[in-house]
Amino acid sequence: MKPLGLVDGRIVDLSENVVPMEDRGHQFGDGVYEVTRLYNGKLFAFHAHMERLFRSLRELRIPVVYTEEDLRTAHQALVDESGITEAGIYLQITRGVAPRGHNFPENTVPRLTMSIRPANNATATLAKTGAKGLFTEDERWLRCDIKSLNLLGNVLAKQKAKENGCFEAIMFRENGVVTEGTSSTFMVVKGGVIWTHPLTKLILPSVTRKIIIDQILPGLDVPVIEKTFDVAFAKAADEAFVCGTQTEIMPLIALDNQPVGNGAVGPIAKKIQDAYQAIIDKECDRK
Repeated sequence: MKPLGLVDGRIVDLSENVVPMEDRGHQFGDGVYEVTRLYNGKLFAFHAHMERLFRSLRELRIPVVYTEEDLRTAHQALVDESGITEAGIYLQITRGVAPRGHNFPENTVPRLTMSIRPANNATATLAKTGAKGLFTEDERWLRCDIKSLNLLGNVLAKQKAKENGCFEAIMFRENGVVTEGTSSTFMVVKGGVIWTHPLTKLILPSVTRKIIIDQILPGLDVPVIEKTFDVAFAKAADEAFVCGTQTEIMPLIALDNQPVGNGAVGPIAKKIQDAYQAIIDKECDRK
């Protein structure tokens, strides 16, 4: 079992040089991506990830030349060849290869690359005790609803969090409104109600966020308010957590080195964690 890549249908070693110099993803970040989790050898929430992928392609006006079934076949090829059963599978589609120029090139073919790597078990361990978060200014562009390759703002914020001993950076705009984490959705609990930023162009429509709101919270009888709030509101919350495909459900027990609530994993976050794992168990036949 080892990490592998796939380039336009061909399985490759990850050390192989496969990116042409004038691939627009390489030169402009002109492309989109998705990450799908593999549990027990089975793809989780695959259709939801592909729906978001096709939306991102449409928003960037990159031709859709793959069907969902094509992409499922490509994912399965990586799974079968690698032998990995617990993994994150990264998929990227760029506009293609063309002489460098800012305008869209004509007659280019979108380019698909993928990779599979074993899942990070350290994240699951940390989720039991909770992690620390750090607030930082959101310096990204204004189309964060597109899952594009333009992630430099996310990278800089994530590095700031790491240098301050935190798991995640929680970003806020110039007006103090909290948006999301660098690679996660941010939610807080106050008075038994969950608050999270509404779906606008300033945040990514997270697959995990949708699972929580549509499938988990109704069963827990926990209301959710999709409304903007500021940093002070978040710091005064009873609980806080981030969620995402790789992150799953990560309780935050401190924000800017200040305890959230009583400084321990809260009861609502724990219930959401358990419910999320139960959904994975059912969909992926995991015992």
